[in-house]
Amino acid sequence: MYDNRILNTELEQLIITAEEAAMLFKDKMVVASSGFTKAGDSKAVLMALAERAQKVHPDPLKVTLMTGASLGQGTDGALAEAKALSLRLPFQVDPIMRKAINKGEVFFIDQHLGETANLLRANNFPEIDIAILEACLIAEDGSIIPTTSVGNSASFAALAEKVIIELNLSVPLSIKGVHDIFSTGEYPSRRAIPITKANAIIGTDHIAINPDKIAGIVITQKTDSPAEIEAPDAATTAIANHLIRFFNQEVAKGNLTKSLLPLQAGIGKVANAVLTGFTHSDFEDLTMYSEVLQDSTFDLLDSGKLLFASGSSITVSHEYYERIFSDFEKYKDRVILRPQDISNAAEVIRRLGIIAINTALECDIYGNVNSTHVSGTHMMNGIGGSGDFARNSYLSIFVTTSMAKGDKISCIVPMVSHVDHCEHDVDIIVTERGLADLRGLAPRQRAQVIIDKCVHPEYQKAMQSYFDRACAERGGQTPHILEEAFSWHTSLRENGSMKKAVMA
Repeated sequence: MYDNRILNTELEQLIITAEEAAMLFKDKMVVASSGFTKAGDSKAVLMALAERAQKVHPDPLKVTLMTGASLGQGTDGALAEAKALSLRLPFQVDPIMRKAINKGEVFFIDQHLGETANLLRANNFPEIDIAILEACLIAEDGSIIPTTSVGNSASFAALAEKVIIELNLSVPLSIKGVHDIFSTGEYPSRRAIPITKANAIIGTDHIAINPDKIAGIVITQKTDSPAEIEAPDAATTAIANHLIRFFNQEVAKGNLTKSLLPLQAGIGKVANAVLTGFTHSDFEDLTMYSEVLQDSTFDLLDSGKLLFASGSSITVSHEYYERIFSDFEKYKDRVILRPQDISNAAEVIRRLGIIAINTALECDIYGNVNSTHVSGTHMMNGIGGSGDFARNSYLSIFVTTSMAKGDKISCIVPMVSHVDHCEHDVDIIVTERGLADLRGLAPRQRAQVIIDKCVHPEYQKAMQSYFDRACAERGGQTPHILEEAFSWHTSLRENGSMKKAVMA
């Protein structure tokens, strides 16, 4: 069954069950797992750990868990319900985990995804006791071929005291050769990252592991949890159209060619709709240097519009997963999966001139963006890689609908309730109402463009009134009426809608 998956037959004696693997964990351990946006994650061992913690409760079995990004299979929720986690980082999307974080039951470190490996290598975190890494093949020397993501797996493999390998037989061996594993080394002698184009291959196709580190091999046969990708609607289609029109204008000015520059897009229905919009555009010979390769990436590849895509994971819907991996050879020479400290490296993002398109929860009139916290306090998912790209890209674009929850929430507010991306890192804001190009504008100019172009009409008059009064009554480089700046958020908390503040 796995004779062509474990090329060193001596390692077969390390095959254990997920339940046996779960017994290797102890209270207060630091645990690392592969996985990036539900792809290439632990599908058996972490779930078995949750089941073990549930059984031994209330005896202590709490661990720190770090990953590349989010996990699938409901694993984060199961671990949270089992009270098995003391600390989680650097990203998550599970509603049960989110609730535990916001109740203070699990501490959460929200990190730029490009930084975790660097912080680990600089000894800014406790040492990793056990790393769980998904692979589709184990070579004779113990090295592994990853599956649908790389994430932080290479760093975890290098730094962990022990490694448990989840050997996933459901992933075709044709994926071998698509990974590009490269390390910059240790401080203070780190190497430059020699990526000068999106399709540059600079490393190896495997992750090195000392066989003496391998504590167990668990056989699995589960596919990744499917991405939940909603079809474009009127609002997201309008956002995509605004962006396509903007890019056409940049081409007409001579700022860009019809191949643009390498694209990065965050995951989600808005970003997916924007990428889908390129399928029917006049742009051609596009490339992508991103984190997540999602459904729209493969639509663009199939359409011939996209020549090449580099990312850290393949995270797609069930339908696309079946289609892609039933004939992966079709895509093999057109995609690369890299470690996230390479896919999200500031050095490379700036060199390639990435056009970064990411999603905001809310933006304010000066261009500050909140990507993570509902009403300034409650974590949604995390900043992900948006900060890595926003700070260093050629164009930093944030997209959001102008309103949410019907008309109860304006996504453009006087002052954001939490700042993830400050005004200095934001070039373009787009809603279904229009596109605000903030480049070369002073704060007061930015505010007026955002009000004119992005705010929904139901909130526009009140926003204009706030800005006019702030300029007249308080002045300053960035005028605000501080006692009123969060009145819209206060109304949402007290009345269930921002409309009350607008109508007051």
